[in-house]
Amino acid sequence: MSTLTVKELAAPTGYDIKLASGETLDLNSQGSVTMPTGSVLQVVQGTQPSNASSTTTTFADTGLTATITPSSTSSKILVVVNQYYNMYASGNMGMDMKILRGSTEIDNLARIQFGTNSGTYYQNNYGSQVMSKLDSPNTTSATTYKTQFCRVTYSGTPYACDVLSESTTITLMEIAG
Repeated sequence: MSTLTVKELAAPTGYDIKLASGETLDLNSQGSVTMPTGSVLQVVQGTQPSNASSTTTTFADTGLTATITPSSTSSKILVVVNQYYNMYASGNMGMDMKILRGSTEIDNLARIQFGTNSGTYYQNNYGSQVMSKLDSPNTTSATTYKTQFCRVTYSGTPYACDVLSESTTITLMEIAG
């Protein structure tokens, strides 16, 4: 096998540098590759292992987490959460949700309020909340992101606020800085 060492490759104006059909350019075998700012460097996804329930106004972990190790301190992490939930109550009720990096809150989402139920019967309110946040962790250490939730009562008799594991995901994308 021959080795060709060059300082820079350039194509004439109007032309592209191409590989022969069936050939592969292996960028991982030697050295490193610098991607342009804004490139997605890696994607990690986590799921929620089981349902979680809250009957208080104190924030609690949902169980939805994912960990990513940024390759550079200048990288940004795009956090995208799709959280399914259910509320069971008579009267008005809502839920607060937030995203954390470790124990640091990076986004406190607007309150999810369920429609009025003026009767004395209980009703289920199902839905999903999609949340996203572009974070700058400034680290190359393993970094864990998670969600928390709590029940909020406006009137009536609240019972439980549940976050559901089915189809719930958190996706972390490292973006080159």
